[in-house]
Order: sequence, then C-alpha cells, then structure tokens
Amino acid sequence: MAPPTGIVPDTGMSIHHIDGVCDILDKQPGFWVVNKKSGIDFHADQGTPGLINHLNHAFPAESFLPVHRLDKDTSGLLLVARSPEAAQQLSTLFAEQQIRKFYLALSDKKPKKKQGWVIGDMAKSRNGNWKLLQSKK
Repeated sequence: MAPPTGIVPDTGMSIHHIDGVCDILDKQPGFWVVNKKSGIDFHADQGTPGLINHLNHAFPAESFLPVHRLDKDTSGLLLVARSPEAAQQLSTLFAEQQIRKFYLALSDKKPKKKQGWVIGDMAKSRNGNWKLLQSKK
C-alpha cells in the first residue's frame, strides 16, 4: 500500500507522508527531498529503525542511500539518493559546496548570557573537529 498523497499548499508539489517520520517533498530521478521529523533517528539504533529503514519499508521497490544526515532531535530537509552513482555525485557536490546546508535554531527559552548567535562558515580543523571561521564582515 502506497503512503497517502496530498498537495503542498501554494506549490502544487505532490507530497507523501510517512506518519510521524517524514514527508517526501520532491522526487527526482537520482534523489528524493525528504523532510525529516524531530525525534527520528537517521541511522538505525539498538533495534529502532532509522529514516532510511522507514523509507525502504514504505517504498520497497526503491533503494535509498544516505548522502548527509541530521541528528535525532533535528528536523529538516535531506537529500536521499536512489542509486550509488547519485549518492557519489551528491556527496561530491556537498564536499565542493555546490550544494550548501543552512541551519536555523529555534528555542522556546531565553538564551543564557553566555549563549548567542552563531553566524558564519565552518571548516574542519587539523584534528578533524569542526570550527567556526572568522566572519568576512
């Protein structure tokens, strides 16, 4: 049985819902655009299926490969490849920053004094950790 289908308001874009897990916002020949819900693991964890497992179960005729990920408590858009070739091409585009990621943090609490905005680009440091780069402004 196929997941329910609806229409995204004002776009006419077809959308598939996988209850409590994600929405499929767009389907391209090499990849799908998926809106992952908060609280869903990207990778399977201790017997709990991850996003890719949910997609493979909902669409058994498809084969999905991860290109990038979001943490369990983070919601947002992901590109999910439909072939190893597409996964490699998308990974290369991310690495070359031809596809860019943007994050927006929302909170229902007032930040503490030592907290604040993080604005700028990030890069890997020599030890492999991510570091915030100096602003160009």
